[in-house]
Amino acid sequence: MPVLPLIDLLILLGSGSLVIGFLFKAAAITTPYRPTLLGFSSLDFVLIAGICFAMALTLAARTWVKMNEPRLGALRRRASEAELRWQSEDLDQEDKQRRKRKPASAAS
Repeated sequence: MPVLPLIDLLILLGSGSLVIGFLFKAAAITTPYRPTLLGFSSLDFVLIAGICFAMALTLAARTWVKMNEPRLGALRRRASEAELRWQSEDLDQEDKQRRKRKPASAAS
């Protein structure tokens, strides 16, 4: 299922809720009437907008991570292989040094 239309829908719902919340707040400030829609006040609409924006941001982040996961895995794999190569080279050098010391100590 494509995620981009869902992200767009959440952004649209968040923007619409924000506009409705600001309009309700403007009406509440300028008139004695306290507008509500299905029991939601202006603050409720602002909170709904914040939740919608947070969910859209979360979906976008998850999509980005999922899209870049193979590349990041390859980078980690290359880094760990380089680390292992570096450690094996160090061990080889230590082994060569031990071999050089061993015949010298055996001769004395």
